[in-house]
Amino acid sequence: MTTIDRYVLPVESTGWNFDGKTEIAFVWEYDDEREKLLQLYDKGKKQQWDAAERIDWSIDLDPENPMEIDDRIVPIYGTDIWNRMTDKEKTQTRIHQQAAQISQFLHGEQGALIATSKIVATVPHLDAKFYAATQVMDEARHVEAYNRLLHEKMELAYPMTPGLKTLLEQGLTDSRWDMTYLTMQVLIEGLALAAFQRIRDYSTNPLAAAVNAYVMQDEARHVAFGRLSLRDFYPELTQSERDEREEFVVEACYHMRDRFNQMEVWEQLGLPARECAAAVMESQHMAQFRQRLFSRVVPIVKDIGLWGPRVQSAFAEMGAIQFADVNTEEMLENDSKVADEHDLKMFVEREAGPLPSQAAAG
Repeated sequence: MTTIDRYVLPVESTGWNFDGKTEIAFVWEYDDEREKLLQLYDKGKKQQWDAAERIDWSIDLDPENPMEIDDRIVPIYGTDIWNRMTDKEKTQTRIHQQAAQISQFLHGEQGALIATSKIVATVPHLDAKFYAATQVMDEARHVEAYNRLLHEKMELAYPMTPGLKTLLEQGLTDSRWDMTYLTMQVLIEGLALAAFQRIRDYSTNPLAAAVNAYVMQDEARHVAFGRLSLRDFYPELTQSERDEREEFVVEACYHMRDRFNQMEVWEQLGLPARECAAAVMESQHMAQFRQRLFSRVVPIVKDIGLWGPRVQSAFAEMGAIQFADVNTEEMLENDSKVADEHDLKMFVEREAGPLPSQAAAG
């Protein structure tokens, strides 16, 4: 069965068709390179991996709870809607809610693939072109991994949500190279890291946890790439140019914060969609999740110099201003460490072989 056949809604409903604006930058200076970006490029080369080999695809997902996540993660958990459901209806809700989330990861990774290839062409610095080239390969691998998780394991997919579609369009249609960076490397990648982390840390299915852990190891470098590139560039802009970018950051963050109502899931399941969406907005767990979404974005926005009163006020209103002084280097190192721990666990299990009881059963 093809991917198109697995979508619960027609992909044409996204209406995603636009003309991108690109100004190609050919660089004539080959020696003016920044040490930290070259170090990141070196790390990007060394941390390349094969999704077909590093991930154990023989692991199955639970047919009733694919990623084996506590029901409290379900946005409508504990509501009257949830409590009225039969066990079968709860199972369907878990499956669709998780498939919808992984679908957005998949579409977002393809958007990142396109955006990063655009950065290779448009950024006016050779060291940035070097690193962006490694990220293009990273994003292709992420699309491969999430596609296999959806196509082979979940056998269910959702089209791109309007919120993600809008933000990607804004980054891909703007001809200014820094706006592609700001949209993808800082906002989308930063928000994605928080969403990936929730599955990595709360999923008890080793396949789902490993896929997200390995993707996060790459994505943390990508966010660092945006930070290193933009913090050198934004101080050179005029105040009005920085104001324009700060306004974009604020609008995008509000837009993305409010996009997690998953209306398409509730409608597909035949549930009262508006009531479900209201429950999502009122959920204490989702309130905490929406706040944590910006744990990666806030310190980067501050570091690159888009830290005017309007930005600070918006993050304070979102309850995320406390992340301003988070050490992003430590988070990056931790993401890499967690991925390495998954590697070690898989290596130990492979070397140990099947348990005696399993061998006897065979």
